Amino acid sequence: MTGSLPLDEFHRILDILQTIDVGLVVLDHDYHVTLWNGFMENHSGYNLSQLEEHNIFHYFPELAEEWLRQKVEAVFTLRCASFISWELRPYLFNFAASRPFTGMSDVMYQNVTIMPLLSRHGDISHVCFIIYDVTDAATSKQALQEANQQLTTLSITDRLTGLYNRGYWEECLRNEFNRYHRTGHVSTLMMLDIDFFKKVNDTYGHPAGDEVLRRTSALLRQIVRCSDMPGRYGGEEFGVLLTDINESIALHVAERLRQCMEKEVVTFDGHEIRFTISIGLAEVNHEQQSALHWLQKADAALYHSKHTGRNRVTRFSLLSQS
Repeated sequence: MTGSLPLDEFHRILDILQTIDVGLVVLDHDYHVTLWNGFMENHSGYNLSQLEEHNIFHYFPELAEEWLRQKVEAVFTLRCASFISWELRPYLFNFAASRPFTGMSDVMYQNVTIMPLLSRHGDISHVCFIIYDVTDAATSKQALQEANQQLTTLSITDRLTGLYNRGYWEECLRNEFNRYHRTGHVSTLMMLDIDFFKKVNDTYGHPAGDEVLRRTSALLRQIVRCSDMPGRYGGEEFGVLLTDINESIALHVAERLRQCMEKEVVTFDGHEIRFTISIGLAEVNHEQQSALHWLQKADAALYHSKHTGRNRVTRFSLLSQS
């Protein structure tokens, strides 16, 4: 008979559907299960006899019902397939990873294709979900992205202090200078230097000096805002871009930082090390021809603090008026 399928061929197709290493689920328009292959049985713990003619959302309440209904209704209406990527939604069914011990994930990442199924009359009465286990590819891509992010972080970070390194910080300085000339939003540059740092290294050793640098950086991160940009400029000198605040307000930040450093005690190898910092402030303005010129103003204010007693804050605007 034309169009008929031999019985042995029919059973062979059923065997393939049951043993294929992808999930196959067929739902009718009422979201009742009519096909649930071996892959789905193995990973869900339910067999077809349990699910058949039952609503899928009854057994899998973790499915995003409203979102999934929209996807499926679009397939019924448009009569074309829809694709769900793990990068947009990690999984459709919350299955455990097939290799929990040797793999890199506890959950199975899935790509899903939803296909319309034509009846003999040419209408769409069912949809078929094809669920692919893409855990290996997903975790490999995530690992690569993480490694790239780590490399990016390393390329802009000072290894000792964890602050921005000089190259990247100077780029931030130029960007902030250009932003001021585009928008008129004022920012203040703070340069600071650890007083008598050479004496710390000579007395207690360079590892102790490194600990003082790390502690200075940690306090700096605690006091400045998330939007500010602290960096290690070189040696014991640091720079901070205090964004969107003028020199007067920056003075309060600088004084708080100076006082915290003055009270700080670094314990290293049985020694208590106390230290202070000197600070220079300079607000960006139209008289400065470049970011370097802005930096020179802040450095001049820092130089004044260092040579008039240390452990103090100098504002360039007041210094230039004297």
